[in-house]
Amino acid sequence: MIDVAQLVWLFLRLKGRISRAAYLLAGLLANLVPFFLLYRFTLVPEGSPESMGWAVAFSVIGVVSIWAVFALSVKRVHDLGKPGAYALALFVPVISYVAFIVLCVVPGEPGPNRYGEATNSPA
Repeated sequence: MIDVAQLVWLFLRLKGRISRAAYLLAGLLANLVPFFLLYRFTLVPEGSPESMGWAVAFSVIGVVSIWAVFALSVKRVHDLGKPGAYALALFVPVISYVAFIVLCVVPGEPGPNRYGEATNSPA
């Protein structure tokens, strides 16, 4: 059964820590949903009521997706023992690619740190 509270924490909250695998998989999902909506938008005739609906859905989900990626990144940076402000590097062109790779490759701090007792659970 899906734990909605856990999903809300994972994608929307800024507290806690997540592992490399959780960061990568959740980040892929957060990016895949808006791409699907964009794909659906491109399939409908331009100017139709359907296209307006898909455009609104894409815009809303796009904003939520940007927040979700930021929240995931903050928790991943917390797992490294660093302040969440470091996640802002993902919004700087060119640096964002390096920051993403670092967050996916560098292991977090073993054991508890000041951001949480364990990875993949709320602080």
